[in-house]
Amino acid sequence: MHNTVYNSRDLNCKTPYGAVPCNTEISLTLRPLTAEGFLSCTLVLYHEFADETQEVPLSPAGTQDGSTLFSGAYTAPETPELIWYYFRFAGKDGTAVELGKNGFCRKDGEVPEPWQQTVYEDTLSTPEWFGRGITYQIFPDRFCRTSVPDPAGMPGHRKIHQEWSEPVELPEQQGANVNGDFYGGTLAGITEKLDYLHSLHITTLYLCPVFESDSNHRYNTADYERIDPMLGTEDDFCRLCEKAHNLGIRVMLDGVFNHTGSNSRYFNASASYSGLGAAQSMDSPYYPWYTFKKWPNEYDSWWGVRTMPSVNEMHPDYIHYIVEGENSIIRRWLRNGADAWRLDVADELPDEFIARIRAVMMKERPDSFLLGEVWEDGSNKISYDRRRRYLLGRETHGLMNYPFRVSALAYLQGGDAAAFKEAMESIRENYPPQAFYSAMNMLGTHDTPRILTLLGGPDPQPTTRQNRLHYRLSPTARDHAVRLLKIGALLLYTFPGSPTVFYGDEAGMEGYEDPMNRGTFPWGSEDPVLQSWYTALGQLRVSRPSLRQGSLHWHYADGPLLVFTREYNEEVTAVILNPSDGPLSFRLPWSAPQAADCFTGSRFSSVNGQLSIRLPALTGMALI
Repeated sequence: MHNTVYNSRDLNCKTPYGAVPCNTEISLTLRPLTAEGFLSCTLVLYHEFADETQEVPLSPAGTQDGSTLFSGAYTAPETPELIWYYFRFAGKDGTAVELGKNGFCRKDGEVPEPWQQTVYEDTLSTPEWFGRGITYQIFPDRFCRTSVPDPAGMPGHRKIHQEWSEPVELPEQQGANVNGDFYGGTLAGITEKLDYLHSLHITTLYLCPVFESDSNHRYNTADYERIDPMLGTEDDFCRLCEKAHNLGIRVMLDGVFNHTGSNSRYFNASASYSGLGAAQSMDSPYYPWYTFKKWPNEYDSWWGVRTMPSVNEMHPDYIHYIVEGENSIIRRWLRNGADAWRLDVADELPDEFIARIRAVMMKERPDSFLLGEVWEDGSNKISYDRRRRYLLGRETHGLMNYPFRVSALAYLQGGDAAAFKEAMESIRENYPPQAFYSAMNMLGTHDTPRILTLLGGPDPQPTTRQNRLHYRLSPTARDHAVRLLKIGALLLYTFPGSPTVFYGDEAGMEGYEDPMNRGTFPWGSEDPVLQSWYTALGQLRVSRPSLRQGSLHWHYADGPLLVFTREYNEEVTAVILNPSDGPLSFRLPWSAPQAADCFTGSRFSSVNGQLSIRLPALTGMALI
């Protein structure tokens, strides 16, 4: 019942919708039943960053359909803020009743759950190219190699797979980052396949770390100034960027700035580098970057992983080297052709550090894009007991949208479409519009099992890592998973934000968790059904402005049926999904005389402004 009193997503109750810029006037109207006998209403707001409580009286505004209206307005603060608010009503007898997201609190001990109001600074612009385009994520060691590499003289002890199709290996030490087997994918190999990526209509190429490291994942950086020699050279990177740009593809680098490798020129635990590292001498220029509990063997590290010693990001020398120096790492690789940075484990980075990166990027390349790795709602994330400010205007432009992946996967696996809608509406309401439309949406990444395996795998999954390593879907299970993935990919490509494909998902790759999800791209053995589907989706996305930048309108989200439209100017694209095992029938308002499915060419006539649709099981449509 409380949703009929106040709904924060209803423009009849609150305007403007969702997050607002600083100094915006916000109008509110509540509609409690007249029978409740409320005489007054007060808006109670808590400004979290300022640690201040504000009370705003709302005035009676007449009656309507058996309800008493209370209306009023307040002005958002001059600085970015996270506001939590609820309402307090007073009755004839003077008793107070509070209203929150959890309804009226009428009993002793009941506390209203507050609504969230995000207030952000809008003085800095967000590049639109990322959210409007299509992103492709590559794990560089596993995408394409030009020859079998020779590891002589390279950092670490590298085992080389002679055959590209060999299965990945499980680390010998459980729980440790022992990733010394390499397949030898290169930057030149990626450059060689740019035409393939262009055929998929990719506009952003996101590369997992490419800097020198002794592991195949390269998240334990050894030298930020050098491309890993197995991947190639700085010239190879510049050549990749140049040829990508010629095809309209921008390049995003993975910035791992919370920690370095223990076997790096900075820490140098194994004395592999000629200079003095922090683990070798307290006189090392890098010693202040790290926190030692007992030098040299006890030190802070990322989640206790000793091969990844944590750095003190706010140390002036580190900031100068990574961010603000004339030849800083951020500047250097932007000058070499990179267009964007993705910040690994953004939760571990201080807000000021992130803000400084964005400020430098704006000076060096005003159209460059800054993305953060955050796994939850980034508007209200608490990390290390601090509320984060990623999206308030001076830090990231956008975030990895893991909430999209989680809710889409649950929906595809038999969940209620209403739950997906609710999860996405929460993000849309809490995020500034430019951040919502600049989110990196995905169904899988290098940190998650392959989407095809999740959609078709057994429940429960194989219990041992060895069994999961060798598990492959049966033909029947795979066929079912492919049909579900086609629906999921259609959702991915038509939703606001940048649809992001983890390399090989479009080729039908399988695999459970790391490292099983990081197999080599199956050149010559791709799944033709999925590959053609992803190609068609890419063509649909680039040909429809409504899908790149259009507004979002929900029509149905009930059981397995999900229907929404994207609208831009006069263009409307309707997306209809049915991941269930049975057909679904429904009616859809449609102003044009006809509608056509982009994929099958099927046509539907509008009668009295409505389409009558019968959607077969395990299918989706995009009507135009």
